[in-house]
Amino acid sequence: MKTIAPRFRHLLLLLLAVTGALLAGAAPVSAHAALTGSDPKQGAVVERAPSRVSLTFSEEVAMSDGSVRVLDPAGKRVDTGRTTDLGGTTYGVPLHSGLPDGTFTVAYQVVSADSHPVSGAFTFSIGAPSKTTAALPDQTAGGGVVGGLYGVARYLSYAGFVLTVGGAAFVLACWPRGAGVRPVQRVVVGGWITLTGATLAMLLMRGSYTGSGAVGDIFDLTLLGQVLQTKSGAALVSRLLLLAAAALFIAVLFGAYEKRTDPKEKKDLTFGLAIGGAVVAAGLAATWAMAEHASTGIQAGLAMPVDVLHLLSVAAWLGGLATLLVALYRAPSIEATAVRRFSRVAFCAVSTLAATGLYQSWRQVGSWSALTGTRYGQLLLLKIGLVAVMVGVAWISRKWTGRLSEELAPEAAATTVIEEHTRSEEPVTVPTGGASKGSSSGDAGGDAGSGSAADTGSVGAAGSGSAADTGSGSGVDDKRSAQLARQRAALATARDKRIRDADPGRSGLRRSVLTEAGVAVVLLVVTTVLTSTEPGRTEEEAKAVTAAASQRSGPLSLKLPFDTGGQDGKGTVLLDMDPGRTGSNGMHVYVERPNGKAFDIPEVKISFTLAAKKIGPLPVVPDHIATGHWSASGVQIPVAGDWKIAVTVRTSDIDQVTVTKNVKIG
Repeated sequence: MKTIAPRFRHLLLLLLAVTGALLAGAAPVSAHAALTGSDPKQGAVVERAPSRVSLTFSEEVAMSDGSVRVLDPAGKRVDTGRTTDLGGTTYGVPLHSGLPDGTFTVAYQVVSADSHPVSGAFTFSIGAPSKTTAALPDQTAGGGVVGGLYGVARYLSYAGFVLTVGGAAFVLACWPRGAGVRPVQRVVVGGWITLTGATLAMLLMRGSYTGSGAVGDIFDLTLLGQVLQTKSGAALVSRLLLLAAAALFIAVLFGAYEKRTDPKEKKDLTFGLAIGGAVVAAGLAATWAMAEHASTGIQAGLAMPVDVLHLLSVAAWLGGLATLLVALYRAPSIEATAVRRFSRVAFCAVSTLAATGLYQSWRQVGSWSALTGTRYGQLLLLKIGLVAVMVGVAWISRKWTGRLSEELAPEAAATTVIEEHTRSEEPVTVPTGGASKGSSSGDAGGDAGSGSAADTGSVGAAGSGSAADTGSGSGVDDKRSAQLARQRAALATARDKRIRDADPGRSGLRRSVLTEAGVAVVLLVVTTVLTSTEPGRTEEEAKAVTAAASQRSGPLSLKLPFDTGGQDGKGTVLLDMDPGRTGSNGMHVYVERPNGKAFDIPEVKISFTLAAKKIGPLPVVPDHIATGHWSASGVQIPVAGDWKIAVTVRTSDIDQVTVTKNVKIG
């Protein structure tokens, strides 16, 4: 007979390889908050040393003292170390006075609102750029060995949650008799141990994961104390407390519940376990919803309960599937009615999963371009494809379920066949001290009480022969009985396996469920990677803000040729405006002849008009500074937009012209 064990091992190795590849691609974690602006700006050269450095992000971040470091050209810290919230998404750190000229480095490491670390660095210069010896760590937040270990722990926590919640739900809702089946118990208990261990590991690694990334900092109690004061730390501690309640639930499920024989008592206990288990499961799911993607962004109040429902649906489907797979391979038998119940539970779970997943996809992606043009969107498409494959395989499983016998429960059929095999089985030969090697347990039973000396060593000859013979053989009889019991157990196990493998409906169902579970492993990996990937909507918004910031950074420079039509009426106006954004700006206007020399003309006037909002023209009359040079300070640009700049040049009493240029001012 062919065995499925080698195929099972090969598929498991393949799934582990795919899992490793996906998890390896998940670290370091993508940033969920982007730096969209700073003061001084990146690469800027300022005349005087600023009193502080401020940073603006695309969303709120968690920032502690020391999150922002400012280093002078020699690599020495020049900030006070105390960060302040300047309002909105802008944060600042004061600088010491008396800073020298040269290039300064700003390094930051913060935690985004959805618990993921963000780090980076930029430079600015005072007076003039210079060489700098500031050394920054190569380790980025969320990367390195600690980042990889944290990613594995994150995956194991999801897997443990799925097995614990899904396995317990499978027993209560589909197969109550499974509470007494050892392999099923191992699934649920193993899931609880995995989730508890992964949660403890994440709690210990959290400080290093969002900070230095050093392995030695994992056991730093100071960092652990800081983690406990954060949203993520509170969520992990809450998860551990709920796992203590889950341990009590599991103990009752596989203890008192399994031993109940009275139908009414068992029904009442089932109801109590269902209510208590649902509360604990929802609480465990909420520890993810309140600390990660669902807790930030648009409609967070609706997104968190939807995320809880989504996680519970995943657990009911995938955890129940894993438990069913173990039952099909390791349990002596499983009723066809239990498989049908799970089929209905899985259908409801998948329907809920589709509805909640559709909402989450809209919320996290937001546009078709983000769905196809961002890493989050591409992973989401992969996840949708895997779910579709699983649903297709599940449809095949339903066909095999339909072929299972409805009239006869599998365990009853198994018992009948086992009894028939027992009656027709050849006697087991047990070596004895005084009997011939050919004697058997059957023969010995037939000779019971015969009193023959030759039969005193036979297992069935109890009560015959002398007392001395009986006493001397008692120890040997115990060993023979134990050996016989082991042989009978091995035979029973072999018979059970033959019966299970001989059932075409069961074998077909096992193959389809195994395939479904294999896809589920990869699906869970993709889901884990999604939780550590910047949502498509956030990524596109951050890109838009960054692009807008880059467009308005640096001084605005315009070159406008003119011709007044009179004698000596040609030239060029050069207009520089700094910083070239909303608020107060400084302006310098240079007028040159066609040969590049300064052109001393009687008058230059400038105006700004924003037609889209019906603002302007706002006149600016610069002061004459030197030959061909005019200047104005405090030029106010009230709002961002596409402004039309009109420059009026007069070269004589009657010759003048107005030239215009449209520019974007942020």
